[in-house]
Amino acid sequence: PMKKPLHLLTLILLALSTSKSLGAPTASIDQLNWMTGSWSGSLGPNTLEENWTTSEGKSLMASVRTTGHGSTSMFETITIEEVDGTLILHLQQWESGFKPRTAGAMRMELTEITHKSVSFRNVAGFGMPTLKYSHPDADTFIVHVGMNGGGTFDIRLKAKNI
Repeated sequence: PMKKPLHLLTLILLALSTSKSLGAPTASIDQLNWMTGSWSGSLGPNTLEENWTTSEGKSLMASVRTTGHGSTSMFETITIEEVDGTLILHLQQWESGFKPRTAGAMRMELTEITHKSVSFRNVAGFGMPTLKYSHPDADTFIVHVGMNGGGTFDIRLKAKNI
């Protein structure tokens, strides 16, 4: 008599695990159009620059680089895609000379989205635990990098004309 309910429960759990992430907010890529633009700011003695495209084809992307002392120390590509009614972020970094910093791209899932902010949590098993972007005013774009020991490291960028 107990086999049928357990079998049904197993099927339900399997169906849930193969659908979109449990608890991931519903979102559209068009909600992130506020990210579009070129942003630049100090990262210690270096400069961090992020260039975000407009959303198209259910995706948004950025090319990022860190420069200082007359050279480039890091390149990064970020994509955010609308998948199954939520948003997935992928991030890959390279050293100068296009040498990958990790074996593959970091995958992050949406945890929160508001009018001018978006937050993701890492599900890749390596890299930063969280990543958030916010846009408090027309000229400011903040990257909130989650730290492995807890807390966040905020990088304030300003609008840049290219």
